[in-house]
Amino acid sequence: MAPIALTIAGSDSGGGAGIQADLKAMSALGVYGASVITAVTAQNTRAVTSVHGVPLDVIAAQIEAVLSDLNVSAVKIGMLATPEIIHCVADSIATFQGPVVLDPVMIAKSGDALLAEEAVQTLRGVLLPRATVLTPNLPEAACLLEVGPAVDRDQMVAQGHNLCAMGAKSVLMKGGHGRGDICHDILVSADGVIDEFQAPRQQTRNTHGTGCTLSSSIAAGLAKGLPLDRAVAEAHGYLQGAITKADALNIGQGHGPVHHFHQVWPA
Repeated sequence: MAPIALTIAGSDSGGGAGIQADLKAMSALGVYGASVITAVTAQNTRAVTSVHGVPLDVIAAQIEAVLSDLNVSAVKIGMLATPEIIHCVADSIATFQGPVVLDPVMIAKSGDALLAEEAVQTLRGVLLPRATVLTPNLPEAACLLEVGPAVDRDQMVAQGHNLCAMGAKSVLMKGGHGRGDICHDILVSADGVIDEFQAPRQQTRNTHGTGCTLSSSIAAGLAKGLPLDRAVAEAHGYLQGAITKADALNIGQGHGPVHHFHQVWPA
């Protein structure tokens, strides 16, 4: 049986982020992806022009339909938009026993808000304690902790530990918004640093969907039964390849997507 991962997230009409990016990444990594759509966005590489939340009963029905029939081994959670949707998702996965990857999606690459301000506290209290691994970028981690963004390794580690203290079992602090020629990602738990991942900072504007792609790739690895550190390592390597090949796709006029299928059909 093929390993199965479920993504619970918003839809990106431009195809570079959200549900579309998640399913592409899972497929590229040899995992069957199921999906639950929490919101429909009118979105391209330049802007998010409209967001429509899916009715709560429909979200719950989607989750029930998938979990009652498919042997889901891991769940990735992305855009949730409102406090009500967060509660709905938390309640609907309450009996799920597998790993949960929580990507606290707040801002699109275009700068448009994807999470209502009043939903941040709900995310902290309701879903963060459910996360096997939380995958915030530096601004998202700062927002969850109500502090300034980390500016060096020590601050990244400290903020990761503080997020673990809020309930997450582990935190991957993503350094894409950091400084310097090397990008640092740090995986931490309450017990300390689990692993660190480094890559040259690539000079490209085509990074739409990187956060979605990384978190869904981690979920794919966990669905295949990999331990967390190896799942993160493989996801990190896959994403770096997807960013390297992003410019060759030449999609859109703004922040284009990464190349999810760079290992299958080179651009």
